[in-house]
Amino acid sequence: MELNVLNIKGQETGRKVTLNEAIFGIEPNDHVIYLDVKQYMANQRQGTAKSKERSEHAGSTRKLGRQKGGGGARHGDINSPLLRGGGRVFGPTPRDYGFKLNKKVKVLARKSALSYKAQEKAIIVVEDFNFEAPKTKEFINIAKNLKVEGKKMLMVLPEANKNVYLSARNLQKSEVIIATNVNTYKVLNADVMVITENSLKAIDGVLNK
Repeated sequence: MELNVLNIKGQETGRKVTLNEAIFGIEPNDHVIYLDVKQYMANQRQGTAKSKERSEHAGSTRKLGRQKGGGGARHGDINSPLLRGGGRVFGPTPRDYGFKLNKKVKVLARKSALSYKAQEKAIIVVEDFNFEAPKTKEFINIAKNLKVEGKKMLMVLPEANKNVYLSARNLQKSEVIIATNVNTYKVLNADVMVITENSLKAIDGVLNK
């Protein structure tokens, strides 16, 4: 697939780029996409939920009633789970929700996500640019010029650029990442991808190892 290269004013530069068919033109695999997104979402979970067990509650350890004959379940001290204010049985404890996923599965998932975007014609290629200083207004103007204002936009840069990142940080529907950090979830979550020329080369290098 060939795409015209635009400048940040939304004008055609006269150059074209050919998207790598091995990355942007494969038959998408929905199952590996599901696995990769599931892992990404699991890794975002803090896993800090915690409730106190009976040994962690402050309270007397005196046995409150006789063992038998009380007409109810037997219990010991006031921290018993049977009593109000006592410990919780099998409550949540801090845990890591992450799980392992093979590298080849993750690569295939990213290629599948990028192929979906190519099929939807939701990829825009722009020439490399830079800001002299962080300017949110300039970033908004780029979105207007590319006719993607109001859409969820994922901008991919070849390397970290502090000025461009800070310019987009306060915009709810815009996100700036570097090519090596492109992941399945962020690709699918965006309505449109804006990729710079050198970012395409970086993506090729990452996904075609």
